[in-house]
Amino acid sequence: MSYEEKIEKLFSRHPSFQNVGGAAYKPGLETMQDFDALLGHPHSRYDIVHIAGTNGKGSVSSLLASALSCAGRRIGLYTSPHLSDFRERIKIVGEDGFQMIPRQAVEEFLDRYSVFMDSRGASFFEITTAMAFWYFAEAGVDMAVVECGLGGRLDSTNIVSPLLSVITNIGLEHCAYLGDSLEKIAFEKAGIIKPNVPVVVGEINPHTRPVFEQVAAERGCQLVFAQEHTSAIDIPACELDLTGEYQSQNLATVKAALDMLDSQYGDIPYDECRLRDAARLSGLRGRWEKLGSQPDLICDIGHNAHGLRLVFDQLRRVAPRYGHVYIVFGVVSDKDVEAIAPLMIKPDGRISYIFTQPSTARAMPVAELTRRLAPYGIAGSQSATVAEALSAARSAATATDLIFIGGSNFTVSDALAVIAPNL
Repeated sequence: MSYEEKIEKLFSRHPSFQNVGGAAYKPGLETMQDFDALLGHPHSRYDIVHIAGTNGKGSVSSLLASALSCAGRRIGLYTSPHLSDFRERIKIVGEDGFQMIPRQAVEEFLDRYSVFMDSRGASFFEITTAMAFWYFAEAGVDMAVVECGLGGRLDSTNIVSPLLSVITNIGLEHCAYLGDSLEKIAFEKAGIIKPNVPVVVGEINPHTRPVFEQVAAERGCQLVFAQEHTSAIDIPACELDLTGEYQSQNLATVKAALDMLDSQYGDIPYDECRLRDAARLSGLRGRWEKLGSQPDLICDIGHNAHGLRLVFDQLRRVAPRYGHVYIVFGVVSDKDVEAIAPLMIKPDGRISYIFTQPSTARAMPVAELTRRLAPYGIAGSQSATVAEALSAARSAATATDLIFIGGSNFTVSDALAVIAPNL
């Protein structure tokens, strides 16, 4: 069986939340704990920073991994979802850049542990988490930066004993699984806070702050809010190769986390200068990423109200630089369109929408998206696929225009397959 066939088998037998949504959600840690025991508890062989939150987890994880990958150190980086290649989820970040887990290692793991995975009905995320922990130990990393999947308390990654816990922010998303209020979601994310392990929270919110303070106090943890950590806000976000304006908040969270590691442990080297090249060093994609020029092509994976507010705010600020802005926009079916619509730029003589649907079973049909946005004055043309939407935008755009692609990880993934398949 080829590598491609084994990956296809993995996705078909163990569907991912990325592809099928809630049907893949499997709360609880028993299977993950048993899998970890079978592997010999590989995550105990290296230090870990554990990261949860609604938005910004991938950026914070990649920024941290880049800063820590100095002085010859090898940093494991586990994130999700992937945009183009399954192996994006599991990387080693070093002084010269990143390496994805080799295909041979993926095949070896799937072959060796297929009996356990099948007999226990392991979820896709349990399998990929176990694979990451195993591979990082095999590769001899010095430290791993581990991003939570959905939630925190019952997330498969929450079997680790980290040096530091980080929670980026809290927004209303996946409410059917995490709770229908900011306080309930914060409680689930706060589940990664371990006794006597310091914790950094990126965003201050009056609804969630008491939750974090209570949990940290109960577990004897030092708690720092990045927005109150003055030394965390002195690096200009404009210096980063992650060019989204929202990265300034993520950068503050990372700086607070690095300062916490330094104050608590002191012997963990890092280099703040490497933050400037985090996208290159870590291979992070789809965060206000420029894919082309004349016209400019920019994509961003912001996909919920909390994240899209920041994306559309930046679009408003950059729009006057262009003759026309074409927005290729598609979402998945469980998105709260009514919460997103008021955040979007109203179309006018210089702003046009091309609605589409990404190539996933979870996609919201383009006709439904168009219908639900119409009451908010958000109208546009329709294209059946992201490729067709891009073709339409490129046909209409001139060299001084902007084409923006967003609304979903899947929309960006489809765009990358067309625009930059080999990047």
